[in-house]
Amino acid sequence: MMHRRKYLLQVLFAAVLGGCSSNTPVMGTYAYDIAFLNGKGIETIELFSRDGLSRIATVPAWQGRVATSSSKGGDGESYGWLNHAFIAAGEKSLQFNNYGGEERFWLGPEGGAGSWFFAPGAEQVFSNWVVPSPFDTDSFRVTERTQTSVSYLGNARLRNAKDKLFSIRMQRTVTLLEKDALESLIGPVPDGVSQVAYSSRNAITNDGNFAWDEESGMPSVWMLGMFSPSETTTVFIPYNREGDGAVVKDDYFGPMPAGRLRTEKGFVLFTIDGKYRSKIGLSAQRSLGLIGAFDPVKGLLTILKTNLPAPGERYVNSQWGTQEDAFGGDALNAYNDGPTEDGTIMGPFFEMESSSPAAALAPGQTLTHTQTTIHLAGSNDLLKKVIVQVFGDCPDF
Repeated sequence: MMHRRKYLLQVLFAAVLGGCSSNTPVMGTYAYDIAFLNGKGIETIELFSRDGLSRIATVPAWQGRVATSSSKGGDGESYGWLNHAFIAAGEKSLQFNNYGGEERFWLGPEGGAGSWFFAPGAEQVFSNWVVPSPFDTDSFRVTERTQTSVSYLGNARLRNAKDKLFSIRMQRTVTLLEKDALESLIGPVPDGVSQVAYSSRNAITNDGNFAWDEESGMPSVWMLGMFSPSETTTVFIPYNREGDGAVVKDDYFGPMPAGRLRTEKGFVLFTIDGKYRSKIGLSAQRSLGLIGAFDPVKGLLTILKTNLPAPGERYVNSQWGTQEDAFGGDALNAYNDGPTEDGTIMGPFFEMESSSPAAALAPGQTLTHTQTTIHLAGSNDLLKKVIVQVFGDCPDF
């Protein structure tokens, strides 16, 4: 009873600290997005720090995804990209319900013979691309909840492009990190820098009666974060200089125009403006398990930290169409939105993504993939010190 009373008092304390200073939340703030979602009948489960300033909102109806977060309570900037117009319309798409959200749970691969997104025999072009309901419109069930953590469970029966039917159990736990836990991962956070960070533990279990292998196809855990683009944002990814093969894959949607992608000082730098649909990827041989996004005008640094690939691990290939190697895919990806083949724009937004290795699982076995998302806001000088601290160097932005 005392534990529950303490928890309720903490919730009230966080609500007071994190609430807006006026009756009407300002668009672009965390409080605005929470009010917007709740006003549309979309349940949010919020996690918050002891001081109420670091906050994240998860949505059970959207597979437990993190919709958005703030480092400064309710009045703080809402860091996740939400598709307000689509959500407000309240209509369901048969292709992709693009709600947004800064960390969502999907399964790879997207393309190739083992794809979940194309029917068997279908040409792999945008008009035939369909996001399966288990990670589009199906809800996940809450199994456990505290002030700083929430666990979810989902189940799927999915047919891949090889016409093989899979039974998959999906489990996900999202945990908000207090400042001391964050500093144990990245080192000291300077005074004057606000922070919000959370880790997710994402597991898939083979609930079927056959082993997942090359012949049947193998799923992977695929985590995608959606954020608002700007002409001053750069995604930067350090790469393993000793790795084999190309440093970066950049032809997902055709040749990359000059000036949008460069490498320097051991980093791949990718222009993020929401105006040209393009995607890059780093293989397991090149990945160091880190992605950053920096906007010097806004004074915002976002860091994605995930598993470092182990030697010999294979990753699914999400390239659409015929593939030379179905398990020579990427461990890390970044996406810049822009017009699709039919001229429509899904956002605009940008994404930072991580994937698990291909899940070669016998019935009953489980694969787990973890990821940490960190937002830091402050002066550019302080943020660049953090970049050097975490990434070992700082690119020329």
